Amino acid sequence: MDDTYNFSLHPQFIYQMVRVGRDNIPVLVIDNFLANPEFLVDLCVQDNKLDEADTYYPGKRMLAPKRYTYAVYHYLGELIERCFGLPKDAWAGAQSLYSIVATPPEKMGALQSVPHIDTIKRTDLACVHYLCGAEFGGTSLYRHRSTGFEIIDGARQAIYSERALAEGLLEKSPRTYMNGSDHWFEQIMNVDARFNRLVVYPGNVLHSGNIGPDFHFDPNPASGRLTLNSFIVGKRDWVQQPAE
Repeated sequence: MDDTYNFSLHPQFIYQMVRVGRDNIPVLVIDNFLANPEFLVDLCVQDNKLDEADTYYPGKRMLAPKRYTYAVYHYLGELIERCFGLPKDAWAGAQSLYSIVATPPEKMGALQSVPHIDTIKRTDLACVHYLCGAEFGGTSLYRHRSTGFEIIDGARQAIYSERALAEGLLEKSPRTYMNGSDHWFEQIMNVDARFNRLVVYPGNVLHSGNIGPDFHFDPNPASGRLTLNSFIVGKRDWVQQPAE
């Protein structure tokens, strides 16, 4: 099967890069990423090997085709370099996962009910490609109120962890999904879900999906909150270049 069209760029591809928060965090928002995003949904429905995810993700995941990850690299590599300073030749690796939120609040783990980071490394980026509509909620970035931290790196990790424990974040009851600001965290940016929209941000910024109180936890990839989440790992010896 020739997948050239299925993984080609949308003719109306558009993007914007913004900076948010006290840490001047770069965020890239792309609309109309691929020409045939419905094909990606069909692949997930046909293969459907979604299984329970890790400690942080409240739902199911499975590996996406390597062709998709290559499309992210091929089409977005130069744009990511301009926005984040990470050259294409400084990518140490990347992986993409189909993801679907399917865990109701009463079954969530403690870490799933608060904003999280994917890494403490400044070299790594996270991408969320929405294969669902706005009714499923987007993604938000956060500031931890008592520390003022938006990015958690090696220098801040111990301080943040100690403060989070002291505040009882892991004992939060009842457990609820993030959806806007709360007593502990201030929302500093919200990106609404939109079919075929892709958002890229540093993996060490506090973030969470927006899941409202009336959210329908549908595990079916054809009708639930389906996204493609990609994780880009930069080489350890990469020296960050100024971004636009």
